[in-house]
Amino acid sequence: MSRFWAAFTWVLGKMKAIGAVCLVGMVLLTCVDVVGRFFGHPVFGSVELVGFMATLTVVLALPYTHQEKGHIGVELLVARLSLKTQALFGLFTGILSLLLFGIIAWRMAVYARTIQRSGEVSMNLELPEHIIIYITAFCFGMFFLLVVQDIMQLIRKLRENEWTRP
Repeated sequence: MSRFWAAFTWVLGKMKAIGAVCLVGMVLLTCVDVVGRFFGHPVFGSVELVGFMATLTVVLALPYTHQEKGHIGVELLVARLSLKTQALFGLFTGILSLLLFGIIAWRMAVYARTIQRSGEVSMNLELPEHIIIYITAFCFGMFFLLVVQDIMQLIRKLRENEWTRP
């Protein structure tokens, strides 16, 4: 199983790198478009491309950010609870997150398939939008697997009773 999680972590690293490339691409394209507009030659379809890259930046970084515990958490109340209660609270929120992101990944994949079948494309450049939606569904699926990993770790800690204060 550790091989699976090692490969999973490798994929997360690649997703993070692609997200970073999209972020840099957004900045460069926006700068080129602004300069081009100044000289009367804007980049055709730049708004669409920046929108696609913004979507990709967010969804590709989401799983890695969760893995690194980079999301904002409000822990004023939870931090005052015992470590075991905190773990149970984390387990409860993990299960809710698992359900939510599982449903989101599944419905995004269904939506992407619907868009693909309809042949819908972007307005100006006529790029196939379903590809971005499939990538989004994949990223939410990866997020789902990270939540599974978190739940497994919490259950393991609860079984081993590792909740003594240092």
